[in-house]
Amino acid sequence: MSPNQKGPKNSRRSPKNARAFDILPAPRTHKPAFPDVGMTLQSYAPPKSRTSRAKGSPAVSRPSKPKARFITKKRIILAFVTLLLVVFGWLGVKFGYNLFQIFGGGVFNVLSLDKLDGEDEGRVNILLAGNSADDPGHNGADLTDSIMIISIGTDTKSAFMLSIPRDLYVESPAGSYKKINAVFPYGENNNFNESGYPEGGMGQLQKVLEQRLDIDIHYHALINYTALRDAVDSVGGVEFTVDTDSACGLYDPNIDYTTGGPLVDLDNGTHVLNGQEALNLARARGSSSRSCGFAGSDFTRAENQRQLVLALRQKATSAGVLTNPVKIGGLFDSIGGNVSTDMDLGNVRRLYEITKDIPGSAIRSVSLNNADGQNLLSSYRTFSGASALVPAAGLDDYSQIQRYVSRLTTRNPLIQENATIVVLNGTNTYGLAAEQRARLEKQQLTVTEVADASDDTHDRTKIIDLSGGKAPKTLQKLQSIYNGARTLQSNTTERQYDAMFIVVLGDRVTNSTSVN
Repeated sequence: MSPNQKGPKNSRRSPKNARAFDILPAPRTHKPAFPDVGMTLQSYAPPKSRTSRAKGSPAVSRPSKPKARFITKKRIILAFVTLLLVVFGWLGVKFGYNLFQIFGGGVFNVLSLDKLDGEDEGRVNILLAGNSADDPGHNGADLTDSIMIISIGTDTKSAFMLSIPRDLYVESPAGSYKKINAVFPYGENNNFNESGYPEGGMGQLQKVLEQRLDIDIHYHALINYTALRDAVDSVGGVEFTVDTDSACGLYDPNIDYTTGGPLVDLDNGTHVLNGQEALNLARARGSSSRSCGFAGSDFTRAENQRQLVLALRQKATSAGVLTNPVKIGGLFDSIGGNVSTDMDLGNVRRLYEITKDIPGSAIRSVSLNNADGQNLLSSYRTFSGASALVPAAGLDDYSQIQRYVSRLTTRNPLIQENATIVVLNGTNTYGLAAEQRARLEKQQLTVTEVADASDDTHDRTKIIDLSGGKAPKTLQKLQSIYNGARTLQSNTTERQYDAMFIVVLGDRVTNSTSVN
């Protein structure tokens, strides 16, 4: 509008002597106009209301309110709430999408409070198997080169991880023998479907392991290697301690094609590994002649895998991850599409409740080649000339392995202590030592040898305790069985026997009321 033009009749024109920050009252038909941006709150007086005060009454002075400051705080709070909604909405979408990928319809069981299978017996066993199905260029991608059983003591707040070597030679359902890493693809290709087991390859693998180990497996999860790599990256890396007898630490010169360098090159000491480094370590077994630090080859690889699992658990449950939405979202992505399981979301929720209070120090890492210092496996040459592993007791003889697994999983303290006992006949009664051996074994005690005592003139039974206090429940049981027997803490006569307990039977044992 030009200066010479007149505005409309109701135009709000300031008088010539008005100051720049003064405002005339708006017409009665309009609401009070908001002050110009350049005005201060103190200089702005709202238009008078016709009912504000009676004519001639003195004006009432009211303190002005810091509206600008209030509005600013309100906007900050609103922006913060909006940001939270966006973040948690983003996490919710990721969470929901990945849950459906893993659990399908089982996601709706999240509110279930039902106990896990095996929980009433105090032991929940979960089969984990890993393959390279996500890597099409990998030779034998469907072979489960990583097989592990995680066993959780629900009432003891403890757990163990047992690795099953991929080269274990087992009889396949077809009657021929295969390495156990080939059982999964066999079940997949032959559409395994048997009552009491999951369908497909994991059901076939579960059945074979239950029969060989004499153990109930309650749940399973199949994981591809992408899950490990992405999970480690999502939590910002994991700590891994290298402690080998080699000055070079761990070295595998096979090529890592993502970097062009060696597959593994780690000095002795603690390192923070990223996802690719962790994946390389989980795969490496020192197959090259120039490798070092992989003394046990595949056993060393399995040991490293167990350590990586523990390191990832520790990092994923740390405050730095649980309070970081980006890292949590990354964990969701690493699991979704890379893990398949027969657990539903209610099972996972219950499993978390059980395991959240189990400290890392209460989780044992065990192996069949070092079962409390004993190697339960031996090398074997297959019919085709390939090297494999079989039980030390012989092909298809899993008795020693089953006893070891039983010690790991049982609630019975006698089996857990696994105390060795020698029974010697110190009387003239023929066959008494063999008779007592059967009696003790019925009580789930381990008798390794029976023989005649060096002196057969014993009247009273003796219990020679050489356990050094490591088997108190066994000692208590022996004292209960042989009530009135003398307990000695040294062995001065039967030096040729190596056992935790030596029972020298006396004549009075035949008159015991608890012989049978």
